[in-house]
Amino acid sequence: MKHDQIPAERRTLLRLALALGVATAVNTVAADPAGTPARPGGEPPAPASGPPAAARARPGAYRLRPMTSTTPPRFRPAAPPVRTRPFEELPELGDDAMVLSFDDGPDPRYTPDILAILRRYDVRAMFFVCGEMAADNPGLLREMADDGHVVGNHSWSHPLIPKLSRGAIVDELGSTSEVIEKALGAPPLWYRAPYGAWNRNSFEIGAAMGMEPMAWTVDTLDWTTPGTDTIVRRVKKGAAPGVVVLSHDAGGNRSQSVAALRRYLPALIERGHRPTVPYRS
Repeated sequence: MKHDQIPAERRTLLRLALALGVATAVNTVAADPAGTPARPGGEPPAPASGPPAAARARPGAYRLRPMTSTTPPRFRPAAPPVRTRPFEELPELGDDAMVLSFDDGPDPRYTPDILAILRRYDVRAMFFVCGEMAADNPGLLREMADDGHVVGNHSWSHPLIPKLSRGAIVDELGSTSEVIEKALGAPPLWYRAPYGAWNRNSFEIGAAMGMEPMAWTVDTLDWTTPGTDTIVRRVKKGAAPGVVVLSHDAGGNRSQSVAALRRYLPALIERGHRPTVPYRS
């Protein structure tokens, strides 16, 4: 069969195999639910699937490049095999630093308020966006980047990654990275697995796309709408050097998350904490 007769999906897998190393790709071509255990809790259920794969932007060639040189040295990936666990905290940022992160957006009902609060206190955060939300709100992605926030990849349709084939993971992450790159001019350098559920395939494919895996240390469980007071208490109790706080700016009614941020952010700053990010977009 001539090269130009090879189906597009097979060509994608072949290119991926070359990027990861033929031996590794052959040994892990099947999905690996038993690879890295899922982190319990953390995020709400999401729709079972997004738009049909054919309707999404096909992931581009940049996905198979190694980590970019713009990433600070301490966050460059280790030599193959790639990471087997995500970052859960970032102590390298300094004794007074901590990270605020928001998942599932952007949502025009809640994200603008969160951005306004962060802007008021001159604070940077990480936003892990879903492709199906980002595609409809590119202006909010640009606003995030313009304010110095980090925009990360949270998959296209928020699936349970360990249940997907390698090809489906490539599609979920690659399509989302393309939306981000189209809006911001560069692909994301960080990604977070929905529900905190990682496996070997997700680490390898994420690394091949030039992204580092980010989990969290403090889970606000704001998606359960436990009440503003409870969210504030959880953040203040968990605040410590290097911790990563998980909240949400989409995926449901996030008015409590917005109200809580408005209260705990000035309190953290008054206590000497410095919310920041590992690098600026």
